[in-house]
Amino acid sequence: MAEEKSTSIATAAKPADGRRPSAGGPRGERRPAAGGPRRRGGPFRPRRKVCRFCVDKVEHVDFKQVQIIRTFVTERGKILSSRITGNCAKHQRQLSRAIKRARYLALLPFTGA
Repeated sequence: MAEEKSTSIATAAKPADGRRPSAGGPRGERRPAAGGPRRRGGPFRPRRKVCRFCVDKVEHVDFKQVQIIRTFVTERGKILSSRITGNCAKHQRQLSRAIKRARYLALLPFTGA
């Protein structure tokens, strides 16, 4: 008798057409999967950072301009990435080269400590 109840419960859970019940209904109404694309930052999109050297129309980043170069180095002496500073690839390469030259000539410290 216990076997009859278990089979009747199992058959009662299935729909009449034999398919499994779907959790979200038709495909268009399903929620996106956990690994799907997500919106970041809320309703407002942050402004794109602009290269400071392109705005000033600088042809070449000079290692002797220590005041300008110092703004692109952290307190610990690390070079900030272009993602953080907003520099274009061309000026980021020139900037890193200028920082390294200024460090070699003792215009900038290698470390902050």
